[in-house]
Amino acid sequence: MRQLLVLLKQRSLMAVLFVFVFGVVAYVPEAICQTAASTPPLPVKTLTAGMHRIQAEVASNDTTRSRGLMFRKELAPNHGMLFIFEQPNVQCFWMRNTPLPLSIAFILDDGTITNIADMAPMTETSHCSTAPVRYTLEMEQGWFAKRGITAGKKITGIQ
Repeated sequence: MRQLLVLLKQRSLMAVLFVFVFGVVAYVPEAICQTAASTPPLPVKTLTAGMHRIQAEVASNDTTRSRGLMFRKELAPNHGMLFIFEQPNVQCFWMRNTPLPLSIAFILDDGTITNIADMAPMTETSHCSTAPVRYTLEMEQGWFAKRGITAGKKITGIQ
């Protein structure tokens, strides 16, 4: 009888432990989803490059600029991210935690592109502007080249 009581206590303890562990595991992804869902979307600006329209999410503070397009697995056609800085400066970007291959245009205050760089995913290679800029625009890799958009061309709608 005594052995039976010990066995029942052990099984009860195991059952409680089982419920607790799987309850926590089930709760954590839900909490993560709620946190991700509660993150407000970034504002979007419509830009133009020649005759091409771009829908660009705007990253204009340290938090949004630091996150950028990290962890994104895809971009909709003609969508990208516009980074806005307080002052013109030489800006450098890398692709840590970014699985998408991207092209980045470095842009002066008047919208003129100083240079464009292609960036390989998941790398820490720096890609920098050739002049002090206040804006950068990341698009799917090859987007600028496919449309004949090169250094010296303008992006409008930034300001």
